[in-house]
Amino acid sequence: MKEQPEVLFVCTHNAGRSQMAAGLVKLRSGGRIHVRSAGSTPADEINPAAVEAMEEIGVDMGEEFPKPLMDEVVRAADVVVTMGCGDACPIFPGKRYEDWDLEDPDGKGLETVRRIRDEIDTRVQALIAELLPS
Repeated sequence: MKEQPEVLFVCTHNAGRSQMAAGLVKLRSGGRIHVRSAGSTPADEINPAAVEAMEEIGVDMGEEFPKPLMDEVVRAADVVVTMGCGDACPIFPGKRYEDWDLEDPDGKGLETVRRIRDEIDTRVQALIAELLPS
């Protein structure tokens, strides 16, 4: 593991779950973890309900946008967390992979997106505790 761990969150559209997870890692780790997100089939924009749910907890996603999944981003990561992208994520030896089974917020109302955000937050905090032992 590098001095500053690097985490990559991958979902299909990089418009909801992976974007929220990346924002939560930035918030909860205080910048001590380098984080990226990507999608196997990126959407045109981030889910507005995800943006609103994140703003409620102080995470501004206004500058974020869906990004394509590239091999070099996977290679750079210490931990790759997939969220429903299936077999689209390349597997490289020596990487730690986790698959988080989370509901897709696409087309869901704010209440549902908040619940998904909170579930992601719980998992993010556990991941941070593993990567940055105190």
